[in-house]
Amino acid sequence: MSEMDFSKVNWDEMRIATGDTLLMMGYATLFTFLIGLPLGILLYSFSRSNHWFIGLIYRILSLIVNILRSVPFVILIVALIPLTRAIVGVSMGVQGTIPPLVIGAAPFFARLVETALREVDRGVIEASQAMGASPLQVIRKVLLPEALPGLIAGMTITAVTLVSYTAMSGMVGGGGLGDLAIRYGYYRYQMEVMIVSVVFMVILVQLLQMIGDRFVIYFTRK
Repeated sequence: MSEMDFSKVNWDEMRIATGDTLLMMGYATLFTFLIGLPLGILLYSFSRSNHWFIGLIYRILSLIVNILRSVPFVILIVALIPLTRAIVGVSMGVQGTIPPLVIGAAPFFARLVETALREVDRGVIEASQAMGASPLQVIRKVLLPEALPGLIAGMTITAVTLVSYTAMSGMVGGGGLGDLAIRYGYYRYQMEVMIVSVVFMVILVQLLQMIGDRFVIYFTRK
């Protein structure tokens, strides 16, 4: 086996690929939060209703969420090419990867939101309802503040998952570090580029996890 020669690594290209990965992950995380949080709240609220119609809506939403969560991301990004092209005008590169990232991650985050809300003490909810709080006030002033550490932990897990999704998008020309690793490391056998790309992604994941853990500790009520 030949020795590694990291002088072969194009560091300017590596910098651009890292920026593309951060851009994809940043936008995808933002839209995943904006879509996944309300969806998770709906799943939680509808699951607690005794009305048959709301129960039916919950089962339909739950089925859609489960289907989207179960489809492998590489297949999802290919299947969504027509929709992606309709939304952003392209189906490849940084822009073309963001819609599939959001569609793949939002249901995952919604389930984490639902789980975090379920863990809120029922006594706190019932006390607020006894004081005349409306359902919206219960969600805004009780559920979300009480579940905040769990929500932050869920968002951290989702952001880390999005890093792996951006890497997989490189298989279909999605751009970023994953694309660089596949083009050079797999097709051209330049293992140095693949190793550096993997190291950069590992560092990114560690930073995200560390920041998320710090926020969870900060907002956790002692």
